[in-house]
Amino acid sequence: MTPINPEGFPPPIAPYSAGTMADGVVYVAGILPFAADGNVVCLGDAAGQARHVLESIKAVVEAAGGTMADITFNHVFLTDWANYAAINAVYASYFPGDKPARYCVKVELVKPDCLVEIASVAHVGRG
Repeated sequence: MTPINPEGFPPPIAPYSAGTMADGVVYVAGILPFAADGNVVCLGDAAGQARHVLESIKAVVEAAGGTMADITFNHVFLTDWANYAAINAVYASYFPGDKPARYCVKVELVKPDCLVEIASVAHVGRG
């Protein structure tokens, strides 16, 4: 296993890496909408938070040598179904071709200002 911690990522709020790679598979931790200083970005804006989270996931996957097209599965957590459409609109723009498998559940997140969290699995270097 190789840890993946892109430069400029916020300090972890628990003992984990932003991602890990094992046998060509990248596991991206649950990414929250945190700025490099650890503060929540885009307060009250589910679309803005989703964009920030997906850009962070992209940074982890690219640091491992992959692209967003290598993502095969996403775990989406949101705090309010009222934000589902806004999050999906941003999400769809990051996966314009074949869509990865995913699930989406309503949860309470670690920080009350966070509206979305996404964890991903990518297969880097597959044919």
